[in-house]
Amino acid sequence: MRALLSVYDKTGIVDLARRFHELGIDLVSSGGTAAAIAEAGLPVTDVADITGFPAMLGHRVVTLHPRIHGGILADRRDSTHLRDLEAHGLDLIDIVVGNLYPFGQDPSIDLIDIGGPTLVRAAAKNHEYVTVLVDPGDYPVVLEELAANGNTSAAMRHRLARKAFAHTAAYDAQIANWFNANETRGSNLPASYHLALEKAEDLRYGENPHQAGARYRVADSPSWWDEVEQHSGMALSYLNIFDADAAWTLVHDLSAGPACAIIKHANPCGAAVADTPAEAYAHAFACDERSAFGGIVACNRVVDSATVEAMEAAAQADVIIAPGYEPGVVERLQSKRRNTRILIAPTPPDAGPMVRQLSDSYLIQEPYRFVSGPDSWEIVTDRRPSPAELFDAELAWRVCGHVSSNAIVLAKDGVAWGIGAGQQNRVESGELAAQKANGRAKGGACASDAFFPFADGVEAAAQAGVSVVIQPGGSVNDEAVVDVANRLGLAMIFTGERQFRH
Repeated sequence: MRALLSVYDKTGIVDLARRFHELGIDLVSSGGTAAAIAEAGLPVTDVADITGFPAMLGHRVVTLHPRIHGGILADRRDSTHLRDLEAHGLDLIDIVVGNLYPFGQDPSIDLIDIGGPTLVRAAAKNHEYVTVLVDPGDYPVVLEELAANGNTSAAMRHRLARKAFAHTAAYDAQIANWFNANETRGSNLPASYHLALEKAEDLRYGENPHQAGARYRVADSPSWWDEVEQHSGMALSYLNIFDADAAWTLVHDLSAGPACAIIKHANPCGAAVADTPAEAYAHAFACDERSAFGGIVACNRVVDSATVEAMEAAAQADVIIAPGYEPGVVERLQSKRRNTRILIAPTPPDAGPMVRQLSDSYLIQEPYRFVSGPDSWEIVTDRRPSPAELFDAELAWRVCGHVSSNAIVLAKDGVAWGIGAGQQNRVESGELAAQKANGRAKGGACASDAFFPFADGVEAAAQAGVSVVIQPGGSVNDEAVVDVANRLGLAMIFTGERQFRH
C-alpha cells in the first residue's frame, strides 16, 4: 500500500506517518509535510521523484500530474484503467491524507489552494478503493482498522469521503463569499450566497418531539455557542437555544449598566435596566410574572447572591444565561432550581447575514441593527421630552426592536412594563401592552416599531398614561398624528427607522 501525505495542518502527521511505516505502507509526500516526516527519520518518497518535476511556480504546482492522479483515480475493476497504469508505469495510491490552507483566517489569492482540493476530491471520488483523511481526529480509527484488517472498511471509506467533500465545499464557500465581499455592486447583497454548515451538537428534538433537531455552525468557524458552559439541568433543547440566543442578544442591546431580559417564545415578556443586577432581574420579572414562568433569563452582569435571592422568590426559569456567577451561586441555584439550565456565555459577536427558509427558496437580509440614536432623532411636537422621558423612550425603542411585529412597548424608569407583540394590528398590540403595564408606565414612554397610521394608536398610548411616544414616522397621516399628540400634551419623537421583526 502507498499513502500520499500533503497537509497544511500537521497535527499528528508524524505519528501517523510512523504508524503507516510500521504497517508496511510506503510514504509519499512533498514540501513541509515531507520535511517533517524525513526529520523524524522515516523513509519518504518526494512527489518530485515520481512526477519528474520539482515543485514550481512558488509551490502552486506540485501534485497536479497524471503520475499522482492516475494512481488515485484508477478504477481497479476496469481493465482499461489497469492497462493504462501498466502502459505508463503508474503506481496505485491507496491512502490520501490532505487538508487545506486556512483561507478563512487570512483570505488572499495565495491561500486559494488548488492542488490540495484536487487531491482530496480525487481520493473521495474513488473511495471504493482509496481512503481519504482530512481531519486529524480520524487518524486513530483509521489506524485501528488498518492494523486489524490490513485495510479500511467500505463503510469507513464512505464516511471519510463524505467528510472530504464537505471539507472542500466549505473551503470553496469561504472563497466564493470572499469574492462576494470584495465585489462592488448596486446591492449590498451578493449575486450568490454560499453557506456550508457542520453539525455542532444533536438536540433531543426540534420544535416538537416528532421533529429531529440539531445545532449547526459555519464549517471551520467557531460559534459563541461552542463556548457556552452549562452547569445544571438537562441538555438544551432546540427552543432553549433559540430563545436563549434572543435573550442574550437583547440584554446586550439594552444598556451599558446592569440589565436583565426574560424571553418567552422568542419575545421578551420582561426587560429592565437598573443600578444592580438584582434590581434589574426583579423589575424584569415584575413586568409579566405569569409569562416569566418557564422563560429564559439573561443577565448582562455576573449573577451575585442578591440576584439569586430575587430569583428564589420568583418563578421557575428554564434557562439562566449570564457572563458568570459569584462563588457559590451556581450551587445555590442548583439546589433550588434543579431543572434550570445554568449557562455561562461570552459576549455575542456581531451577527452575519440573516437567512430564512421559505418552502423551496430562501430570504437573505443584512443583520438587524439600530441605525439611529438620540442624536439623530427628530422631536416633532411642541413639547420636548425631559431627560427622564428620553431615557425611557430609548429603552422602549431598544426593547421594541426585539419584539415581533406589530410591536408596542411601554416603559418607565428603566423597566419595560408593557409589551404587546405579534398582533395583526397595532391597536390591539397597544391594548395588550397597556393591560400588562396596568398603570405602571404612567409618565413613561410608548414605542412603536412602525409608524402610527392613525391617531387612535396615539390616543391609546395617552390612555395608558405615557407622556412621550417614540415611533419611526413616515405615514401620510403624520401631521394628524402629531396634532393629536400636541392636543394631548405628549412629546413625540420620530426615529426615521422602522423595526419590523417577523
